[in-house]
Amino acid sequence: MLVAACLFALSTRAAHAERLKELATIQGVRDNQLIGYGLMVGLDGTGDQTMQTPFTTQSLSNMLQQLGVTIPEGVRMQLKNVAAVMVTASLPAFARPGQTIDVTVSSMGNAKSLRGGTLLMTPLKGADGQVYAIAQGNMVVGGAGASANGSKVQVNQLSSGRIPAGALVERAVATDFASQDGAVMVEMQRSDFGNVQRAVDAINRQFGPGSAVPVDARALRVFAPASPNERVGFLARLEALEMTPTQEAARVVINARTGSVVMNQAVRVENCAVAHGNLSVVINTEPVVSQPEAFSGGRTVAARTSQISVDQGGGALQMVRGGASLADVVKGLNSLGANPQDLVSILQAMKTAGALHAELEII
Repeated sequence: MLVAACLFALSTRAAHAERLKELATIQGVRDNQLIGYGLMVGLDGTGDQTMQTPFTTQSLSNMLQQLGVTIPEGVRMQLKNVAAVMVTASLPAFARPGQTIDVTVSSMGNAKSLRGGTLLMTPLKGADGQVYAIAQGNMVVGGAGASANGSKVQVNQLSSGRIPAGALVERAVATDFASQDGAVMVEMQRSDFGNVQRAVDAINRQFGPGSAVPVDARALRVFAPASPNERVGFLARLEALEMTPTQEAARVVINARTGSVVMNQAVRVENCAVAHGNLSVVINTEPVVSQPEAFSGGRTVAARTSQISVDQGGGALQMVRGGASLADVVKGLNSLGANPQDLVSILQAMKTAGALHAELEII
């Protein structure tokens, strides 16, 4: 009985249940991207240089004309407190007119800093060209910087920031997440036939046989009540439904820029031998002065001599033991003594040789 209890505890600890809300989304319930072009004013002399960004001056002239201010022709405005910016936001599902959303403001010119600026009224449009929100307000910049006599210190970015609740929704997006027969499409976050089948089984156990049917490796059809009031409660219980997902496929993610290597617990390796060596080339250049003898009529000539040495690090074969767990894999790879950049090449070679049972993903 003690052994059975221990095995049960290990099984429950290894396979944990998750809510369907974390594993899937309802088709049609999604955010929509918004974008707009506007002007940031009130900068402390850190705005766009108008000679290099003529669109800033043109935008300001057009805005002043709409406000009844006419700029005489031939007048070149020297602006230091104005910057042209791009404003982006994400319109959440079921957003209604009058609600507020956060916006991100980014400089598109050569402004040094947007700290302390105020965004003027900026229409935010969707992919269809319609205005869905209006943005305006004071921006919060998380960076800081200072410069003097050619020296400059900067922390984080000064050319972008956010305006909390900076946009007012003016138009709602119609969200129709139910088909004509009342069915709702549920889409899993990753394609997996096992997860779809487990989700269908969990839904049918909770709401009765035939409540859900699989469609493909990513989607399943759930038959919800026809009444809108009953459908909301049904979907609330559906999202709170718990299921045990299948194990992720073995994958190794490699960041080629930073040399970071991340692997999940499903990665396995076979016994293999790896020879790895570092090749370093050192060039040492020294100046040499050639001076002629006295009264010889020659002249002093300066030249350079270089000494080149090539050092190839130890490349002895190292045995990498096959492992049945992630700890064994890490221990075997660490025995090579390679840095993260070299480990990228080693993993690719092991994959080609068939010793690495995982999918390589380079980002």
